[in-house]
Amino acid sequence: MKQSQRQFPPDSVGLVQPQTLHCDQPLLLANGRQLDGYDLVFETYGQLNRDKTNAVLICHALSGNHHAAGFHTAEDQKPGWWDNYIGPGKPIDTDHFFVVSPNNIGGCHGSTGPRSINPQTGKPWGADFPNLRVRDWVETQVFLADHLGIEQWAAVIGGSLGGMQAMRWALEYPGRLRHCVAIASAMKLTAQNIAFNETARQAILSDPHFFDGDYAARDSYPKKGLSVARMIGHITYLSDDGMGQKFGRELRSGSFERGTDEPVEFEVESYLRHQGDAFSQRFDANTYLLMTKALDYFDLAREYDNDPIAAFRHARCRFLVIAFTTDWRFSPLRSREIVDALIGANRAVSYAEIDSHFGHDAFLIPNRRYSDVFRRYMLNICRESP
Repeated sequence: MKQSQRQFPPDSVGLVQPQTLHCDQPLLLANGRQLDGYDLVFETYGQLNRDKTNAVLICHALSGNHHAAGFHTAEDQKPGWWDNYIGPGKPIDTDHFFVVSPNNIGGCHGSTGPRSINPQTGKPWGADFPNLRVRDWVETQVFLADHLGIEQWAAVIGGSLGGMQAMRWALEYPGRLRHCVAIASAMKLTAQNIAFNETARQAILSDPHFFDGDYAARDSYPKKGLSVARMIGHITYLSDDGMGQKFGRELRSGSFERGTDEPVEFEVESYLRHQGDAFSQRFDANTYLLMTKALDYFDLAREYDNDPIAAFRHARCRFLVIAFTTDWRFSPLRSREIVDALIGANRAVSYAEIDSHFGHDAFLIPNRRYSDVFRRYMLNICRESP
């Protein structure tokens, strides 16, 4: 099928083309190390208005990337990861907003990361790529905004790890955004969350093909370890109810009949293995380690004497905070902590808790009430004067 023959849905942004921005200015990272330069891959949807006041920044989660909406080719069957919510007439309406979606450095989808060549050695960075903090991503996003001539975002939006970036924006650059939308996020991880991340990392580190992170130099890859890591993570993104409704105790093969010795395989086992295998083919193990560490390290109030109210007093923007009832990875309690701190700091905040059976993944999945809340908030942004 030729691209000109493809009929995209009327609410799709259609064909999109990734762009690459190179920064040759040194980036001093939060851990004290420095990147002498970096590439940042990003996509845009919609049109920037004359006053450059309608720009929205999308911050992706752990395994996300720049491809948030639309299609790269006419043959693509699957659109970008947040296509349900970005496009004409959707909550992030590209008839009104100019949407910018970058791939964070440290990633594995084009921006400088562990797979990139270290200019000092001429070899892939691998495990030598420096650890990152959420604030490092914000700094690269500031560079991108400056490049695009955007002095102030209409909104900075993100789910999960993306919500952490949005909140960091509100504190570090309070005058450069009018709204912060944090969805299924938290001001810091719980000990249980850190434990899940460490368990997943250990699955990768213990794979004999990991080679201390230098697997690329050995033409190898820790496929099994990364697959298991994804399976662990995927379980935490779903809910017990959701898994029960989708799989129950249905068998894919085998039987419990007396006298049969055929191994039993549950549907949920097959599903998780498929998810793990698919993920291991498209994601980088060193990136996974780096991203989960950035999650662990994030603590919005650490430098404010662990006082989130004091932290949010630095913000000037309005906030929308959304949580999902069955999300136990980033539970509604974590979102209510954000809301309570914002109220304590006398900052304007709207909060919605959405019923969903899909756990943490609910922020990616169509949901009528979620969509209505999101759309109405964004519509109010369209109506306001900057």
